[in-house]
Amino acid sequence: MSTTEADGRLETRIEADPALPTIVITREFNASLDRVFTAYTDPDLVVQWLGPRRLTMRIDEYDARSGGAYRYVHLEDDGTEYGFRGVFHEVRPQERIVQTFAYDGFPDSVSLEKAVFESLGGRTRVTTTSVMETVEARDAIIKSGMQDGLRQGYERLDELLAGREGGKGDHSTNSAEQLRTDGKGLNP
Repeated sequence: MSTTEADGRLETRIEADPALPTIVITREFNASLDRVFTAYTDPDLVVQWLGPRRLTMRIDEYDARSGGAYRYVHLEDDGTEYGFRGVFHEVRPQERIVQTFAYDGFPDSVSLEKAVFESLGGRTRVTTTSVMETVEARDAIIKSGMQDGLRQGYERLDELLAGREGGKGDHSTNSAEQLRTDGKGLNP
């Protein structure tokens, strides 16, 4: 499971069974189940942590409910865009999210993801299982460097949960101060 590393950061465990087209990601957060689940489902918060630090995020649609859909774009400083989209098949508050995930660069390759949220008494464990169409598709995702972006995103989420700005996301409508006072924020 996720543990605290020597430098105080939390570990992100990424596993890929050589025989299966899956990736299993396990991560613990020093925050309550409610706060972590909200950070996964509120687009005003998602934009602040999802993805690598070097990219800015724009959300075109993010309707985190069963039957809802999402589309977001990560942007490089030079204007290069990386678009992602999917459908939320099941959103069970404080329990799980089942969704599809597709990268615009490979529109014929769609994965199915299930994130399970587990309360650890003031901490939360999130275990995400992604199923791709083939082992080769899974291997291509791993070779793309997804681990670095994933780890940076989770570090940004740690910072957001702790009340600190998490990086390059579009913070124009959601300063850290607004997160503490608008009723939708993460601070107790």
